[in-house]
This record gives sequence, C-alpha cells and structure tokens, in this order.
Amino acid sequence: MITSAEERALASAFPVFRNLSESLRRELRDGARHVSVPASATLFQDGAPCQAYPLLLRGSVRVSKASAAGREMVLYRIAPGQLCLLTTSCLLGQACYPARGMAETACDLLLLEPACFHRLLSAHDDFRRLVFSLFSARVTELMQRVEEVAFAPLDRRLAALLLRSGSELTLSHQMLADELGSVRVVVSRLLREFEERGWVKLGRQRICILQPSALRALAKQDSPPV
Repeated sequence: MITSAEERALASAFPVFRNLSESLRRELRDGARHVSVPASATLFQDGAPCQAYPLLLRGSVRVSKASAAGREMVLYRIAPGQLCLLTTSCLLGQACYPARGMAETACDLLLLEPACFHRLLSAHDDFRRLVFSLFSARVTELMQRVEEVAFAPLDRRLAALLLRSGSELTLSHQMLADELGSVRVVVSRLLREFEERGWVKLGRQRICILQPSALRALAKQDSPPV
C-alpha cells in the first residue's frame, strides 16, 4: 500500500494518474508498494519472470543486454515519468525478461502488482494511451539504436557520444564500450587516435574535449558508398 505523499509523487512524475476515479485510486493504493534502491542495485535479470510494473519517481535505470562472452550493450535508460519497454512487453506477453535492468543512481519506485497493472490498462483510457504511446516511442528508439550499431562506423558513433556527454567526461573506456556495443580495446585505440590528432586529452577515467568541431565533423560524416 502506498501513502498519500507517495501518491502525490506519482502524480507529479506521471500526470496521467491525477485523473483516476476514486475506485481506481483505491486500487492503486492497495496494488502498489514503494521501494528505494541504491545505485548499482539489480531491478530485473535476463531470464527472470516479471513480478511487478515499475513506475520510476526518482533516479535513473539502465537496461542492457550481455553476451555469453561478457560484452554488454546499453539498450535504453529510464528516467522519472518514463516506462520500461521490456517490462510492458513481458507483462503483456507473459514472458520473461530478455535483458537486465540496473539502477544507475539511487532510485525511488512504485511497483504495481501485475493484476493492478492490467486493471488500470483495461479501465483507464489515459493510462492505456500512455503505456502504448511510450511503448511505441521506445520501440522506435531501440530500432534507431540497432541501426546505429549495425551500420554506423564506430569512430563516428564514439565522436557523437563524446559530444553528447559534455566537454569533460568522467567515464572509463569500458563504460564507453558498453554504451557503443563494442569492446574496450577498440574504443581505447580510437580514443588514442583522437588524442594523437589533438581532439581530446585522456586521463585516468577522464576525457577532455579539446576540439569539438573536429569531433562534430566526424560524427556528421557520410558513410562511404558500398
């Protein structure tokens, strides 16, 4: 059961919940529970059944897929007010998770029991529209991610990632490799090439952008014809 304060936090992160009928509001209070988790906590595992529907109130969650060899690729992130594509898919299809969800920062969540999720989905039009619109947006985002990994050269994707991350990054080469769906040794080689060209300066888990215009030109460069 959730408290009135937690219900207000939910309505702040997900405005759609402000318009629930009193009966649905009671059901939400009875069918949800508040959970706080520290950074690096695992929220769901690859192959595990889906036991609750998470509504993120605070923090950031990273969803990633790991290979048998230990390589990992970030699929997407969840921020407050956003829904998890894989959890939605698992509950609708009664399937197990195909990837892992981990708290990147300390997180506050409300966990809906599956029965409560399905009742809200069938009885509340605004909630149903929210779920399916965000589901569609996530699928589009994931397809763009697949296209980048499959077809865009790694140096271009690395340049774009560096530009998105600010002028000074406190990320390890392994973290960058996970973001790009690559391996650390390849990312390290490309970063050393960027440093030799004077585009970046490398330190211990630190990368300073020296020539953003050069990185921007590389990131926008067209692929050569096949």
